[in-house]
Amino acid sequence: MARRKKIYEGKAKTLYEGPEPGTIVQYFKDDATAFNAEKKDVIEGKGVLNNLLSEYFMKGLGQIGVPTHFLKRLNMREQLVRSCEIIPLEVIVRNYAAGSMSKRLGIDEGTQLPRPIVEYCYKDDALGDPLVTEEHIAAFGWASQQDMDDILSLALRVNDFMSGVMLAVGIQLVDFKIEIGRVYDGDFQRLVVADEISPDSCRLWDIETGQKLDKDVFRRDLGSLTDAYSEVARRLGVMPNNPPAPSKPTLVN
Repeated sequence: MARRKKIYEGKAKTLYEGPEPGTIVQYFKDDATAFNAEKKDVIEGKGVLNNLLSEYFMKGLGQIGVPTHFLKRLNMREQLVRSCEIIPLEVIVRNYAAGSMSKRLGIDEGTQLPRPIVEYCYKDDALGDPLVTEEHIAAFGWASQQDMDDILSLALRVNDFMSGVMLAVGIQLVDFKIEIGRVYDGDFQRLVVADEISPDSCRLWDIETGQKLDKDVFRRDLGSLTDAYSEVARRLGVMPNNPPAPSKPTLVN
């Protein structure tokens, strides 16, 4: 069988041409990066966990009518997704102050915000994904005003869904980031939630203890990243209490 054609390789995933036109195979790697890839490591099993968790969240969003690019999970490391044009923005929703917001505004980490705050960063690793305003987005043509209205609506709907799901298993959704893609059906365009939703892209704290169950464990050297992600998966019922140790990654052709 011919080897798949690689389309793009990022820090956490590799994209390959899908089996049908308009589809892509998204492969989840075990690579962990932080501080714009200044800190790097390979965490065995991380890709498996993120694949399973992203499938869980994307399917849940689809069930409540939030459009996503997700089609189906293919195996433990790969999922089939709809090809889309990614808008060059990271859309960040914050429920509590943490990370860069705490540093920028001098707000104690963990402070509950008066309401969810949506921020936008321009996707450019070389620039460090700088924070931008809607004025920048409009001026440089990254998205139209209608797009921005739709993006805001999608982001807040994702926040409502994710907050409820996490609260039910004793986890506080501190913040998260998503990417949005354009899907074209002839001349008609619609926006969908793309990329992934996983502990790589969320801040998740245990409600009782404040224990971090997200990539801050890696950023701040707080313990085992696999254990943290496995705990999220266990609480959500995505994996059994005693899952087998994930095997090393192998590319399935």
